[in-house]
Amino acid sequence: MTRSADITPVVRLSAAAEQQLYERSGASRWGLSPDAFATKLRTCVAKRFQGQTAPPERDADAAARSLHVEDLALACACALGSEPAWEHFIRELRPALYAAARQIAPAAPQELADSLYAELFGLEVRDGRRRSLLDYYHGRARLATWLRTVLAQRHVDALRSSSRTMSLDADERPLEPVDPAPAADPERARYVEHAQRALDAALRSLVPRDRLRLRLYYGEGVKLAQIGRVLGEHEATVSRKLDRTRQEIRRYVERTLQDDHGLNPAAVEECLSHAAGAPELEISRALAADDG
Repeated sequence: MTRSADITPVVRLSAAAEQQLYERSGASRWGLSPDAFATKLRTCVAKRFQGQTAPPERDADAAARSLHVEDLALACACALGSEPAWEHFIRELRPALYAAARQIAPAAPQELADSLYAELFGLEVRDGRRRSLLDYYHGRARLATWLRTVLAQRHVDALRSSSRTMSLDADERPLEPVDPAPAADPERARYVEHAQRALDAALRSLVPRDRLRLRLYYGEGVKLAQIGRVLGEHEATVSRKLDRTRQEIRRYVERTLQDDHGLNPAAVEECLSHAAGAPELEISRALAADDG
């Protein structure tokens, strides 16, 4: 027997409300059609009235107008694989997501945030369609708030899982002593700063699709095959285009270091050598650089 709480009513919205909310949402920025957005609206309103009879059109319209439609349009477009939407999501929401991860799981924030990103991108394919966690966002809270809530729940789930499997006889050997760091090279800080500025400029010069591919692979740790599913490319194509982009960035950085900073070829190589091993070289910031 079907319980009443499991019944999802068929919701109808007025054409005026659908048009008004489509325009208010800015969905056209992400290439989201009015029909696709209206379908998402009806789904979200139906969730609001889960287990109830179908609401009158007036009540359905009021419920739709109470939603955070801008965030809803963004989430819907990302779930459908819109590149402009993902560019915006990474630029605007990624910093808040990682800040939340640092508060929730200070011991391993990167791991927590990256695990959620994989679900948001929708790496699982069912019935020929990527299944994104964003499909479950219904616009009742701000998207940033919803992401933080999901992140916290994932952390709690992980803690519960680890508490069930953790050995009571944990290894308590003392930590090995760490060798002192070598003396700092006086040129190192200057070279790393030059390299960072050149890298920032190189990444800003890329077309959005190349930059997104880099962000997924280097910034989010997504595998080649998974990136291919997100962007609709073969795994070999993703690899080839990443290699081409790396070469373009290398040439751009070398040229910038020579032309803008007056470094000779030997100094350029030394600069790149310093930069390659510099933890302070802010690759994540560079990968999230604005389009300008």
